[in-house]
Amino acid sequence: MTENKTQTEGSTPTPRPTSAPARTSAVQRPTSTPARTSAVQRPRYTKKFRPYERRRKVCRLCADKINTLDYKNVQLAKSFTMDSGKMLSRRITGTCAKHQRQITSAIRRLRNLGFLPYTNT
Repeated sequence: MTENKTQTEGSTPTPRPTSAPARTSAVQRPTSTPARTSAVQRPRYTKKFRPYERRRKVCRLCADKINTLDYKNVQLAKSFTMDSGKMLSRRITGTCAKHQRQITSAIRRLRNLGFLPYTNT
């Protein structure tokens, strides 16, 4: 007998674990995309470190707890327009949908009454 054998002739073989069946196909499939070897690996950005993350815009009217905006508050409505007279969008101002609807109706009324210009020409 050789020393490399782990079983003796009279003992029973140890059973294999039956956790996963063995693959029978001979084709090897890649499990993931290969890592870049020539280019320098970029650092992974975590929640703590994101170099170009913008602050989330908060509705100014909700923060100041202004429930309703109407045509009587000309200065506040004017702050939501451009110099050319156009209304600023939600994407730019960060207002919520409820207050944006109130802003648009107030600006339309102010234009109709003559307190705000339609255009600045």
